[in-house]
Amino acid sequence: MHFPAHLFFPLASSFGYVFAVLLLKRSADWGVGVWRTTFVANIAMGLVLLPLLCLGGEWQPAALWQPVVAGLLFFMGQIFTFLALNYGDVSVATPVMGLKIVLVAFCSVLMLPDPVPLKWWIAAGLSTVAIMLLSRGDARPKHAVGRTIVMAGLAAASFAMTDVLVQKWAPAWGVGRFLPTMFGSVALVSVVLVPFFSAPLRAVPKAAWGWLGSGCVLLAVQSGSMAFVLGVFGDATAVNIVYSARGLWSVAAVWLVGHWFANEEQRLAPAVLRSRLIGAGLMLAAISLVMLG
Repeated sequence: MHFPAHLFFPLASSFGYVFAVLLLKRSADWGVGVWRTTFVANIAMGLVLLPLLCLGGEWQPAALWQPVVAGLLFFMGQIFTFLALNYGDVSVATPVMGLKIVLVAFCSVLMLPDPVPLKWWIAAGLSTVAIMLLSRGDARPKHAVGRTIVMAGLAAASFAMTDVLVQKWAPAWGVGRFLPTMFGSVALVSVVLVPFFSAPLRAVPKAAWGWLGSGCVLLAVQSGSMAFVLGVFGDATAVNIVYSARGLWSVAAVWLVGHWFANEEQRLAPAVLRSRLIGAGLMLAAISLVMLG
C-alpha cells in the first residue's frame, strides 16, 4: 500500500504531540496553571512559525480576516485542550481528541457540501463506544473524566474546523503568509489570558520552566508541521487519520515511559488502562473506516 511522503509530517506530529503534553502535564506539578501554560504555548507558536515568512506567498489584505478566524478557532482549541489535560489524564484526553478526524469529515461536508458516506456514520458509532471505554476510571476524585471528555471533544471540534479552513484558505495566501499571520493572531489574542493568571509568569518556579518551555516548543513545532502539510498538500482527512494515531501513542507512552515524566497514570488499575487501550484501538478502527470511505 502506497504511503504518500507528505503523511510523514502528521505521523511525526502525532509522536511530538504526545511527548509535548506529557512535558506540560509534568510542568503542572509546579502549579503553572492552565492560563499561563496556554499563554506560553501560544507565544511559542507565534515565534516558531515566524520563519515561514521566508517561504513567500501573496498577501491578501482584503481577506485578512481569514487567518484571523482560523487563529481564533485554533486559540479556542488550545484552551479546551489544556483544560482537558488539567482536569484529567493524558490517556483519556488524547484518544478522545481522535474524534477530530470524524469532525474534519463532517466539516468538509458542510463546507463542500458532499454526502456523508455510510462508513463515516459507522465510524461515529465506533467512536462513541470508544469514548465509553475511555471514560472508565478508578473513582479517584481528582480525575474528572466527564469534564475531560467534554473539553477534549470541544478541542477536537475547534481544531477540526481550523484544519478545514486552513486547507480552504491557505493556498491563495501561500503557507509563508497565511500561517505566520494565523499563528501571530493566536499569540496576540493570548494577551486576554493575562488577567486570569494565578500569578505573574516571573513567579513560575525555575524547576518548571524546563518542562514548560520544552513542552511548548515541541507543541508549537508539531502544530506548525500539521498546518504546513494542510496548507501545502490539503488532504485534511488523510492527514488527520495518520495524526489521530496519537491516541494509541498516548496510552502506550503513559504505560511505558510515563515514569520519566512522573506521570501518575501508571498507578491506575491494569483493568482501567486495558479498557483505555481498547477504547483507543476502537478509535483507530473508526479512523480506518473513514480512510477506507
